[in-house]
Amino acid sequence: MARISPLMIVPPLVFGAFVALAAIGMFRDNPDALPSTLIGQQAPSLPEKPLADFPPVPEDVLRSGQVTLVNFWASWCPPCRAEHPKLLEMQAKGIRIVGVNFKDTEGNATDYLRESANPFLGVGFDPQGRNAIDWGVTAPPETFIVDGAGNVLFRFAGPLIGSDYEQRFVPALREALEQ
Repeated sequence: MARISPLMIVPPLVFGAFVALAAIGMFRDNPDALPSTLIGQQAPSLPEKPLADFPPVPEDVLRSGQVTLVNFWASWCPPCRAEHPKLLEMQAKGIRIVGVNFKDTEGNATDYLRESANPFLGVGFDPQGRNAIDWGVTAPPETFIVDGAGNVLFRFAGPLIGSDYEQRFVPALREALEQ
């Protein structure tokens, strides 16, 4: 009787595990969504240090009774530059936006906001990305909708442009503002 080596069983088991994980990923509710553990939770703190020559983030900004957007951005980020006109448009409509510049140099960030206009009511500076980690930011730009009590309602990863913005972010913002 031929004996089967245990090493011959390992490759089919590894392959089977991979197939199972792929199937689970394909059949979840939204395979493209990046879930956030912050939804429904109190928002983490924002950087205390402001970006030079710009207003600091007000201490109570996320618990002011008004919906506020928290936008993580960087001057070196092309999608951040692409969404900048939309941020200015929202600011002109009276939407409160706090900016957090992260993993950037202060000079590049201040030059960018001077050249492109500042849509933020306060700009925090997070050069090491420590606050971004607390918020679960994976890459800029990312925008969070925070209710007036400081609870995170929605997270949007990517630039605030295009059909994904129109289909997911705009309805979530509209709903938050109507509450």
